[in-house]
Amino acid sequence: MKIQMLDLSEQYLSMKDEVIAKLDEVMSSSQFILGSNVKQLESDVAKYSNVAHGIGVGNGSDAIHIALQAAGVETGDEVITTAFTFFATGGAIARAGATPVYVDIDPVTFNINPSKIEEAITEKTKAIISVHLYGQMADMEAIKSIADKHNLVVIEDAAQAIGAKQKGKSVGELGTAATYSFFPTKNLGAYGDGGMIVTDDSDLAEKASVIRVHGSKPKYYHHVLGYNSRLDELQAAILNVKFPHLDKWSNSRRERAAYYTEKLNEKLGDVIQTPVEKEGNHHVFHQYTLRVPDRDELQNYLKVQGVATMVYYPMPLHVQPVFKELGYKEGDLPETEKAAEEAISLPMYPELKRKDQDFVIEKIVEFYSN
Repeated sequence: MKIQMLDLSEQYLSMKDEVIAKLDEVMSSSQFILGSNVKQLESDVAKYSNVAHGIGVGNGSDAIHIALQAAGVETGDEVITTAFTFFATGGAIARAGATPVYVDIDPVTFNINPSKIEEAITEKTKAIISVHLYGQMADMEAIKSIADKHNLVVIEDAAQAIGAKQKGKSVGELGTAATYSFFPTKNLGAYGDGGMIVTDDSDLAEKASVIRVHGSKPKYYHHVLGYNSRLDELQAAILNVKFPHLDKWSNSRRERAAYYTEKLNEKLGDVIQTPVEKEGNHHVFHQYTLRVPDRDELQNYLKVQGVATMVYYPMPLHVQPVFKELGYKEGDLPETEKAAEEAISLPMYPELKRKDQDFVIEKIVEFYSN
């Protein structure tokens, strides 16, 4: 058996003709930069997020950076976030000139723990970035309450969570802005890089739209320091073909997650911890992530058996060498550090076959039985 973490080939074959026709349409139009496909995707994704504005940018990392800058975050400010996330979250804060302030996570969801946020707020705090890790939203009600009390911006890093909901509210509705990544492995993935900011804040949307084109408005007149970070027209065209299938794919992920959970709890419920979907949440399972003992040994065993797995993330941001000047040390965020030692993600994608899931489950049970 050879079971990949993600196999995009079946998905591509199911829409190959439509994708090629759409790309040919773009090439024939010769409209390659911020054309009709970008505008359509911006409108559709904003509507899907129940907000007024979508701003397509070059990638998910730039989406966070530009959203922070458009929200007024600048040198000398502090931004509170989680250290248990991809580097882009902390990197975007630093690139905006601000200081990342890391707080610990909820051990059940792996998301930022709202009870740790308020004690980290200082007179320099300007924003909170809530990362919706693995496809489940952080506790936005609690985070928004703290932000409103202290007049802080809230950016939802939803790179892994397009389509996720909380108490009927979509990603983007509960923060100042939300950011998406269209990296190929994401639930809605392009065939290259891409990202988007969604927001109800017209002023933030306007500023972000200017920042992504070198800070230029009108053209060749520059009032702010911006960047060249535009969502590519060809990538937008591909995403427009894929977008109508997103909810179906999310439901397929949820079905596969439910099967993993049922079978693993049945056989190993006293050994491992399967994902917990908090009440009121709609989890879209970008990743299916377990907490397990002997994680590295399990990963090596599964690799030998032909099962691919991934560790998201083995080194939290607060102890990354690039952030050493912030002064964090091991032990500062115990739940984050424990998660980094125990988390392992299993193969997860909409087309994943039941027989492949059964094989993965069998091999995990085999490992712990031995």
